[in-house]
Amino acid sequence: MRQPNELPTAPAPTDRTRSLHRVAIAHAALLSLSLVRLAAAASDDSPAPVVEPPARPAILFNRWQEDWSVLANPDVPKEPFDNLKYISLSDQDPQTYLSLGANLRERFESNDATNFGVGTNRRANYDISRLETDADLRIAGQLQFFAQLQSDYAIDKDVHTPVDQDRLDLEQAFVTLTEPLDGGLLKVRLGRQQIGFDLQRFVSVRDGPNVRQSYDAAWVDYEYGKWRYITFYSHPVQDQDLRPFDDYSSPHLSYGGFRIERKVMQSASVEIYVSRFSQDDARFPSITGNERRDIVDVHFAGTHGPMDWDIEAMHQSGRIGIDDIEAWAFGSLGGYTFTSIPWTPRLGLQVDAASGDKNPHDNQLNTFNPLFPNGYYVTLAGYTGFVNFIHLKPSLTVHPLPRLKLMTAIGAQWRETTADAVYTQPDSAVAGTAGRAGQYTGTYGQFRGDYTLTEHVWLALEVVHFAVSDVIREVGGHDSNYIGAEIRMGW
Repeated sequence: MRQPNELPTAPAPTDRTRSLHRVAIAHAALLSLSLVRLAAAASDDSPAPVVEPPARPAILFNRWQEDWSVLANPDVPKEPFDNLKYISLSDQDPQTYLSLGANLRERFESNDATNFGVGTNRRANYDISRLETDADLRIAGQLQFFAQLQSDYAIDKDVHTPVDQDRLDLEQAFVTLTEPLDGGLLKVRLGRQQIGFDLQRFVSVRDGPNVRQSYDAAWVDYEYGKWRYITFYSHPVQDQDLRPFDDYSSPHLSYGGFRIERKVMQSASVEIYVSRFSQDDARFPSITGNERRDIVDVHFAGTHGPMDWDIEAMHQSGRIGIDDIEAWAFGSLGGYTFTSIPWTPRLGLQVDAASGDKNPHDNQLNTFNPLFPNGYYVTLAGYTGFVNFIHLKPSLTVHPLPRLKLMTAIGAQWRETTADAVYTQPDSAVAGTAGRAGQYTGTYGQFRGDYTLTEHVWLALEVVHFAVSDVIREVGGHDSNYIGAEIRMGW
């Protein structure tokens, strides 16, 4: 019998009881370890890592290169009308979507005068307006359908050239297939598209004038490590502007070739391409006929610390009519940026040259054909064509504000040979200058300012004064001035 105040005797532990005890002890140990870790974290003064939301895509020069699938991420900052920038077409695949976009460029130009006033002394004040709208359909990140319309007007401009106005037409419409292949990436693009190489000295989108250059083309490229291989064939599109959607291409004008690119340093690359340019009924001051040019081009560009450079050389051979073709060109840009000085000034130097026809009667044409130049490689004023010229241009570029860039330059120009003419953009001969004595053609001063107002609005101002030499003055030309004030908007 149990005595008063006697504690009851605990029963002998069973196997189940022992197991429960062990589990409880293990849980207590884990809880103690967690508390120790929490205490250690609380005593750590280092801030918690901040996870930045993914960035929105930037508005690119080629709108078809933008990838708006990032808007499928709810953490990406949103803007008005994003429901049109990213229209999802699949609940399972964010890479299947439709995106709409638009560009607007307005530029007021004052020019006295085109062609240095030879043939006319009228000052031209006008506005060039370019509106582009596009639709980009992506399917599973592999198939792309891209279409872009253009509406380009030259308001108050008395004389319209093919690059000035195209009131409504199809600028681009192509399909692209992207497919992984043997450790690389294969891209095939078919349709109306825009092509530009490097600084676009010779093969460009022609963004400087009002109407961009399009090509009805087949394009194939393969990227593998540091290598990229490209082959293409095209009929460049020609603007008519007689009625809507009347731009055309034809076998009478064609351009195609093969290109190899390789990265040779961390931030430098070498490109080599061979191509053929064919044009029926081509006209030069010394000969007219069907033009066939075989082209070899070498390009080397990159940066190293504060230095940057871009060097390109092109050789052309072939035939036009009964004449052989033997022509060449060279272009170079280089600079040094002082990153430790306020405004990060960059001292730049540009040296260019292109051959001219040495003798109009020797059955050989030496006049270089600039092909499809961009229109702003030298200046927007158009006073210089990349034909029969030698060009030297030192420049200074500064950044007073993070979004403001100012550039000032002085350029001097000569003819490569006095037997050929002085040329303006792109390859228009100034009447009466061929064979006239005097190699020096003039000196110009250039100022340009670029300001990024927002991620969607950009402003630019360019001013050029060209002081002509006697060779231009003797055929009726005079000093010329150009002002271009531009606003660009992209959505």
